[in-house]
Amino acid sequence: MTEAERIIGTPDIPDAEGADGAEPQQPAGGSSPADGEPAARGGKKVLVLLVVTVLAYLLDLGSKMLVVAKLEHEEPIEIFGDWLKFDAIRNAGAAFGIGEAFTVIFTAIAAVVIIVIVRLARKLYSLPWAIALGLLLGGALGNLTDRVCRAPGVFEGAVVDFIAPAHFAVFNLADSAIVCGGILIVILSFKGLDPDGTVHKD
Repeated sequence: MTEAERIIGTPDIPDAEGADGAEPQQPAGGSSPADGEPAARGGKKVLVLLVVTVLAYLLDLGSKMLVVAKLEHEEPIEIFGDWLKFDAIRNAGAAFGIGEAFTVIFTAIAAVVIIVIVRLARKLYSLPWAIALGLLLGGALGNLTDRVCRAPGVFEGAVVDFIAPAHFAVFNLADSAIVCGGILIVILSFKGLDPDGTVHKD
């Protein structure tokens, strides 16, 4: 798990002075997490992460419940003609129907992602990272709920997908949250912003 955190790029919160006497890197916002009230500020970022997670999860769960109750085994609903439809399907693979033969593996990967994000939360001092990780966590929890609770069985359940653009795979709100969170993380990494609030200017 420590290796996973290292790859994602979550350094320990810097001390007021490094071991070699160097000044710590300056975080976004102009103050170091070691200054002021880091525990309180870090707690606010964790709260943002939790709020985003719950919203993403509930929106995904609610949409899937509605789709299963009203749309499954029915004709697709056209939203923008042939360009966008709501069409309920069960997906045993990963996001966008990839790898249907590895349902258990994808379930395990989702569980590991959730654990890593929870561990990263203790070093979280960046609002954009809190939003990004909240989207990832909410999306992962949404699809993991399907894996655990839906047929054909525990850890092998098929995910409910229903957003069907033309010439593209069918997906759901959890997939959308995961993709948006991933894109935001890539942008933050290019900008040099770490989850602990420090900024690297290479």
